[in-house]
Amino acid sequence: MDQALLLVRNELPAQGLRLAALSGSCHQCLYQFLAFVPPSNGSLRNPGTAVMVDTQHPLTLLLNSSVGDRELCKIQYHFGEFGNYSLVVKTLSTSTKTVSCDLVINEGPINSYLPILFAFLVYMGILAILIVGRLFMKIDPVRNWVYKKLNPRETDRLINSELGSPNTTDSVSSDPTPRLWSTASRQRLRSLDTFRGLSLIIMVFVNYGGGKYWFFKHESWNGLTVADLVFPWFVFIMGTSISLSLSSMLRWGSSKRKVLGKILWRSFLLILLGIIVVNPNYCLGPLSWDNLRIPGVLQRLGFTYLVVAALELLFTRAGAESRALETPCPALQDILPYWPQWIFILMLEVIWLCLTFLLPVPGCPRGYLGPGGIGDFGNYPNCTGGAAGYIDRLLLGEKHIYQHPSSSVIYQTTMPYDPEGILGTINTIFMAFLGLQAGKIILFYRDQHKQIMSRFVIWSIVMGIISAILTKCSKEEGFIPVNKNLWSVSYVTTMSCFAFILLLLIYYLVDVKRLWSGAPFFYPGMNSILVYIGHEVFENYFPFKWKMQDSQSHAEHLTQNLTATTLWVIISYLLYRRRIFWKI
Repeated sequence: MDQALLLVRNELPAQGLRLAALSGSCHQCLYQFLAFVPPSNGSLRNPGTAVMVDTQHPLTLLLNSSVGDRELCKIQYHFGEFGNYSLVVKTLSTSTKTVSCDLVINEGPINSYLPILFAFLVYMGILAILIVGRLFMKIDPVRNWVYKKLNPRETDRLINSELGSPNTTDSVSSDPTPRLWSTASRQRLRSLDTFRGLSLIIMVFVNYGGGKYWFFKHESWNGLTVADLVFPWFVFIMGTSISLSLSSMLRWGSSKRKVLGKILWRSFLLILLGIIVVNPNYCLGPLSWDNLRIPGVLQRLGFTYLVVAALELLFTRAGAESRALETPCPALQDILPYWPQWIFILMLEVIWLCLTFLLPVPGCPRGYLGPGGIGDFGNYPNCTGGAAGYIDRLLLGEKHIYQHPSSSVIYQTTMPYDPEGILGTINTIFMAFLGLQAGKIILFYRDQHKQIMSRFVIWSIVMGIISAILTKCSKEEGFIPVNKNLWSVSYVTTMSCFAFILLLLIYYLVDVKRLWSGAPFFYPGMNSILVYIGHEVFENYFPFKWKMQDSQSHAEHLTQNLTATTLWVIISYLLYRRRIFWKI
């Protein structure tokens, strides 16, 4: 899978060839030696030297003479999966010693992206059937026939909860937290749960393998793939929920001491679940302190929740959003009253910048943001992550962080590096705080849909401008590149730019125009902790995983991963129907 066969035939007289390759996704990397190709000497029995080449990204092939290491030719080509190619090296003119390198396709590659198209059509077909079914349910004879066939009480609940928006009773019973709005206002915002569920389902899919496609895996270092979008979105909507839930609890009379106790307890449970239940080191056998991974997704969520929720609790006032605040600039009424929070967040960012660019790291240049390994022409092989990696290895120890970072394949890094490490947590807090700001916008401009959506657009534009400045609109050449492994500040501003726009679209479709109920993402969004932990715990159990007939097929991997993801959507739907929600 993701490879092609290349036969290199050397027809040069009496000199061998050295074949090296460089991946197009490897920035400032060294060429990697592939094979030595001896001369064929006119023999037909020697078809050439066979090598396997990568098909995920374009490759640059470099052929050097074994005598004097003279460069003979360089070829850039994007090979196709399971293709069969020949590279013939020969002399065009003996007098000028001109060398030609001809690439020939012996057997065409397959189209490895057809399974994605087929899966898309299948899901669109299912969606079309559901839409037609919903339209038929609006026809009186059809609805009456369904009433006769099904239990009337159950049918009424089905119609109220799944074909429309939940009524007030369902909304209250489905969420133990007091309702966001006053008695005269609408029920719980479905768009927030839909946003959370969309992020979660994509996260489940990519964690299960994403069909083994490279764009459903995390980027090797700088840049973005689909897999790099979902975690910051989940953090963002967690911040939004913090704003709404704390406002609701305080308005209903809960003391700040009691709310702080709930925040501490929930943070503790998230961190504990991350360390004990969802720990990748279980693949090495029973957990042992010798190799226990301390950082992790739930651990970072727990600590981020603790900081952001405590920060909001410290400076918020019960019912502040329901009365006009006297501010010098009414357009900033959701920002200026909370200036101490912004001072705190800016101080955290200053700390991140100082540690990242000023902390001395042994054997590495100050301010290094690269992957190490063969990157940067192999000058800093043990500097993966710069200050971020150094802090984790110094404070936690090499055996207690992630051992197989995404940079280990393309950049061939050998140092352990944890993408959920200590330094990156600072910018995760910043991401959650931007989500908190989205929640304040919803609170301060309650039921003023145009105001809410316009401010989402403004925030998205501001974050996009900051990202453009930091990255110079470049993947590799910016001041601070977009990097999920480092959780760089440009990564946060870019992801929050996308998050504000995505939340705007979902809010408009689900809560403003009510053109979409949020299904099916709404259901896992209501049971996010259960779905996340469940998909990690039962990852290797049937029916979420089974033995494949062809493990080198994208189609089989995609089928398995989509089936497992769909099963979790169905499970969350059934739990929603039975009003079962796991909240911590």
